[in-house]
Amino acid sequence: MTLDEIDRALLLAVSQNADQSTTQLGQKLGLSQPATWRRLRRLQESGAIAGRRLVLDAEKVGFGVTVFLGVKLATKGRISLEDFERAVSAIPEVQSVEHVLGLYDYRLRVVARDLADFERVLRRRVMTLPGVGNVEANVLLSEERRQGPL
Repeated sequence: MTLDEIDRALLLAVSQNADQSTTQLGQKLGLSQPATWRRLRRLQESGAIAGRRLVLDAEKVGFGVTVFLGVKLATKGRISLEDFERAVSAIPEVQSVEHVLGLYDYRLRVVARDLADFERVLRRRVMTLPGVGNVEANVLLSEERRQGPL
C-alpha cells in the first residue's frame, strides 16, 4: 500500500489521539467526514492501523518502578525459545518480551510496585524460568515518548 501525504497526516493525528471522531479528524485535514472515514477504513483493512490500545500511566495505577531486563539463556539447545517466551509471557508484571540480537537473547520490560516488589518478581518468577542464565537489570529513571517516523 502506498501512503500519500493525507494518509500520513491522518495516521499522525490518530496516533496522537485515537479518540478523535472522523468529523474532528476531517476538519484538521480539510476532508469531509465520509472521506476521512473511508481513508481510516482503508488504512485499517490494509493493516497500516493494526489496532488501538489504551495507554495507562503505570505510576498512577500503582506501579512506580519500571525495569528493563537483559536475559541471556543458559541452555539454548535444551529449551526452545518458544518455551521461554510462553513462560515469561505468563508473568503479569512483564509488559513486553523482545527477542533481540546482541549481548542478550531477550529484553524484557517489567513493572513493579516498588524495588522490593521488583526483587520478588525477579527472584521468584524471572530467575526460575526455564533456561535463564545471566540477567542484567536497568531501572528506568525517566522516559520521553517520541512519535514514530510519521
